[in-house]
Amino acid sequence: MRTVARPRKYVARHWIALARPALRYSITRDAFVLRGVGNSIGPVLRPDRRRREQPRWDGPDRRAAPAHGRALTL
Repeated sequence: MRTVARPRKYVARHWIALARPALRYSITRDAFVLRGVGNSIGPVLRPDRRRREQPRWDGPDRRAAPAHGRALTL
């Protein structure tokens, strides 16, 4: 029995749609696996939901701000 979970591979939705006859959705994995043998071998596929390009952020840069919320004064 496998002790380490198989890594998920994110693929475009159209590839999952084309391979749909060979795949089934596994609720426990929240991903698509191969029919018949997907419980133990084969890829674990998830639809790629990431956006192609994120909008540019024009707000203030807060990455250097302290975690406690108070601004540094010099």
